[in-house]
Amino acid sequence: MTVGARRVFACAAVVCAACLVTVAGLRAQTAPERVPMVEETFKTVQLLKGIPVDTFFEVMGTFASSMGNDCTFCHASNAALDKSAFATQTPRIQRARQMITMVKAINQQYFGGAPRVTCFTCHGGSNVPKADPSFMSQYGEPVLDPDARDFLTDASVNVNQVFAKYIQALGGADKLAKLTSYAAKGTYSGFDTDRSPVPIELYAKAPNQETVVVHLTIGASTRVFDGTNAWVAGPEQPLPLLTLTSGNIDRARLSALANFPVGLQKAYPQWRAGRTILNDKDVIVLQATVNGDRVAQLFFDPTSGLLLRLLRFTITPIAFVPTQLDYADYRELPGLGVKIPFQRTLTQTYMQMTLQFTDVQANAPIDAARFAKPAPAKLQSEK
Repeated sequence: MTVGARRVFACAAVVCAACLVTVAGLRAQTAPERVPMVEETFKTVQLLKGIPVDTFFEVMGTFASSMGNDCTFCHASNAALDKSAFATQTPRIQRARQMITMVKAINQQYFGGAPRVTCFTCHGGSNVPKADPSFMSQYGEPVLDPDARDFLTDASVNVNQVFAKYIQALGGADKLAKLTSYAAKGTYSGFDTDRSPVPIELYAKAPNQETVVVHLTIGASTRVFDGTNAWVAGPEQPLPLLTLTSGNIDRARLSALANFPVGLQKAYPQWRAGRTILNDKDVIVLQATVNGDRVAQLFFDPTSGLLLRLLRFTITPIAFVPTQLDYADYRELPGLGVKIPFQRTLTQTYMQMTLQFTDVQANAPIDAARFAKPAPAKLQSEK
């Protein structure tokens, strides 16, 4: 990953934390099940009210991705070092609000309010909108985005056969049925560690529970999916306890299901198949549709049958925002004959992290408390 990309992830992630209101009152509420909206958490939000905090993070990351820059392009230049400066009103913030209003009006008038036109539609990763015809695009080599939601269906690809080959590549259904849990240790690196590795633990229990504990230098960050709900509690978060919603909670569900993938095909009722290129290799892509929206894609190696990437889109007021989970370094667990990926890379518009396992204990006894709602963390500002 380039230094510029690293800045995008880091800045987009901290922009929200800078505009915090005091969170002590939120922690003291007697009904923590209610998810706070963004305007209850950040002081300067004007146009993106009524969405959860985790969705707001994705919207901010979408702006950074669309502009091909980091957050200080719009925010004050000193915001990367002084988080309070993110609340400073700049001419570009005012301009961004005008653009949000314009895009919403276009989508409302011509597309029934669906986010068909987005910031990326015109900017395409550049801070200057593209207005002139490009011979490089017209006559040059086409650039294929494997994550594109629109692709041609390939009738020669049988969805059932793809999933069956995947299960067989992992060891077969009979052997997979004997894997009921595992506990893994290894390292984590991401924007919040400046790409330096820190210790990590992962706990997985069939059919779909997963907990990840990242031991940051500022304290432990815990991410839990209990089979129904998902939370993040860590000192790097904008809230002591961040509840995941919408596409983020579904992404957590898919990640947990992929640990015990026999039930992965049933995650969605409808799939369609196609082909694309991923890392210069031909791959099979299966896409799931919910209520007419194309929301999830799985990428398989046609030779080995293994799952290479899981992609989930969150529908926001601004765009369909992708979250990408890449799998690599498949190894067989001793005594079971079952393969799992020892390396996992999670990429979002505002962050990227890599998990590398060094030790995995199959069918390890795991306390049910590991998958319970985590206790609120103590934020950096409270220390």
